[in-house]
Amino acid sequence: MTAVLQQQIARAAERIGPHILHTPLLRSRYLEAGGGRVYLKLENEQHTGSFKARGALNKVLSLSSAERRRGLLTASTGNHALGFARALDIAGGRGLICLPENAQRAKVEALRHYDVELAFHGNDCLETELYAKQLAEEQGMAWVSPYNDSMVIAGQGTVGKEILDDVPEVDAVLATVGGGGLISGIASWVKSVRPQTEVIGCLPENAPEMYLSVQRGEHVALDDPPDTLSDGSAGGFEPDSITFPICREKVDGFILASEQEIADAIRWAAEKHHKIIEGAAGVALAAFMKYRERFAGRTVAIVICGGNISLQKLKPLL
Repeated sequence: MTAVLQQQIARAAERIGPHILHTPLLRSRYLEAGGGRVYLKLENEQHTGSFKARGALNKVLSLSSAERRRGLLTASTGNHALGFARALDIAGGRGLICLPENAQRAKVEALRHYDVELAFHGNDCLETELYAKQLAEEQGMAWVSPYNDSMVIAGQGTVGKEILDDVPEVDAVLATVGGGGLISGIASWVKSVRPQTEVIGCLPENAPEMYLSVQRGEHVALDDPPDTLSDGSAGGFEPDSITFPICREKVDGFILASEQEIADAIRWAAEKHHKIIEGAAGVALAAFMKYRERFAGRTVAIVICGGNISLQKLKPLL
């Protein structure tokens, strides 16, 4: 699977390259210790404000024009939906997006600027996703998973390719894990090109489904998880997701971050680097800051996966 994904990531970089930004690796001297170097991979500055622009676009461009005319359907809390809507803007086609009833208002308002249909169902991301997947089958539309699709994973994997292109000697990469599409893509590329590089998945303590699943060796779903600032990574993943075995095989370890640590990281990014980041991005930053001494003397890349946080949520944090 990993060898195939490596080839797909290389192809994805060519396919989506004209339409995405090669985002900066910002050196953060504030985080460095013991002669190491720490870089922030600024996907919050990507089109649509998130790395999700990559995977959705790679998937949509990989489909035929006939499939796009018949219609594409996806589900998302917002970031994947924005990437999906922009992909249809580029490639053409008809799209329907299912969102949970409690989707962030700012992301919903952003979606209304695209020519896509919106539908709302449920208050849990996985519930919405399973409903949308069934609806796609019933309507004869192509299903575009937020993470459980090799083309989506390959698109996200271009983040890892860019990191190694820019800093070939990187010793560790930290990225937030929700459904696992981002970390699966990054790990598939990094472990193929530079096996000694450590890939670390970062999760909020309030939404640790992938971590628990890997620890137990089987799919774990939390019935009523508490809310988290990392809404972009909350909600679990499908039991048959291809991201699960990739995470088990290729991710070297996991770090959990508390809600206070995530909030502190969001505030730190604004204060030190004047960057607005969302909760999911705060998770990876918080994970590094929590175990900073572990990375002393090493070259590290932290994926700042998105910047789509509402003012309503940001203001009290600041």
